[in-house]
Amino acid sequence: MGPTANERLLRALYAEHGGPLLGYVLRLTEGDRHQAEDVVQETLLRAWRHPEALEGRPIRPWLFTVAKNLVVDAHRARQSRPPEAGEAGLAAVPATDEIGRALESWTFAEALADLSPDHRSVLVETYYRGRSVAEAAAALGVPPGTVKSRSYYALRALKLALEERGLAP
Repeated sequence: MGPTANERLLRALYAEHGGPLLGYVLRLTEGDRHQAEDVVQETLLRAWRHPEALEGRPIRPWLFTVAKNLVVDAHRARQSRPPEAGEAGLAAVPATDEIGRALESWTFAEALADLSPDHRSVLVETYYRGRSVAEAAAALGVPPGTVKSRSYYALRALKLALEERGLAP
């Protein structure tokens, strides 16, 4: 079985206009052969899909106009979306460990905020400010035994809050 009339039309268009069209599009795409070949292919497909557009007019100017419009549309589409990240862009993104640490830090802060004010203040004084039991007791205005007791229960509550968030085993 031989080629259909549409296939013959497409082959004839390519044979007659493909070379000059590719040269024109290469200039429009600043030498990007891959993009130019895609544009030529799409241009010829549009001519094949709409043979009525070719009737009664010179074909080559129509093909060049369609190709130019495709290049302009592709350029506008690239301008309307964020640029693709290359190696330099990826190098600027923090490493996974840094992102993970930041997420864990936020989750930990949320868990700490869920504690009662008494439990939170004991943990802040003893763990974050590095105070001894006696120093924390003086800062909080409570006896040292209360600091010890609150620390014990605060750590249990914090562990439970972290487990609920998937951060503790």
